[in-house]
Amino acid sequence: MRFAILSDLHANLEATEAVLADARERECSHYVCLGDVVGYNANPHECVEIVQKMECPVVKGNHDEQASIAESTRDFNALAEMAINWTREQLSDADKLWLRDLPFTRQVHDFTVVHATLDTPEGWDYVFNNLDAVASFTNQQTTVCFFGHTHVAGAFVRDDGVKRVKVDQLTIEPTKKYFINAGSVGQPRDGDWRAAYCIYDVENNWVEQRRVKYDVATAQDKIIKAGLPRLLAERLKLGR
Repeated sequence: MRFAILSDLHANLEATEAVLADARERECSHYVCLGDVVGYNANPHECVEIVQKMECPVVKGNHDEQASIAESTRDFNALAEMAINWTREQLSDADKLWLRDLPFTRQVHDFTVVHATLDTPEGWDYVFNNLDAVASFTNQQTTVCFFGHTHVAGAFVRDDGVKRVKVDQLTIEPTKKYFINAGSVGQPRDGDWRAAYCIYDVENNWVEQRRVKYDVATAQDKIIKAGLPRLLAERLKLGR
């Protein structure tokens, strides 16, 4: 079993299609989505439709939550708020109901998935450093948990202590615990503009971080034509 772990698609159709094509080439047999299917970019309905058709385990992200209700109940920055207001207008009632009904956490096979943190998944806290990761490790019952939300790929490993490591290709050891950020498909923020996702080979006990080139110019053009803030288009090429 080889899982493609996708997070933070953020309505970027071009990046999503490129990642799914790469996953097929890498012979992934299963798929998981860590949330934030919508927000920021110009194809929210299409990305919801793609994930629905995959019939894979999905957890709710904060943009999914806010897009599924009549008006924002949480503080977003100005760019995110403008994008989420526009996104609500593009989604059907069925899209919103599907997003609203997504769970915050799930166990898939022998690993756990969450969008933000395991201690307060509905609070949308961020895990950027070792101290942030400790609370989630305390609540982690499986060897491996995948998360997203920060748009920064990487992993935290708990053994005698907690340390942060790059994924690239990580061997999973049963005596340790792993809290792994799959990065963002649709809006990476780690300085690399390419779409990010992870592959987890559960039989051979390894996780690989993948980066995939996509038609970023088309994605940018769609954002501008939709009347969304130009900065949302510009940041795609910067990976910030």
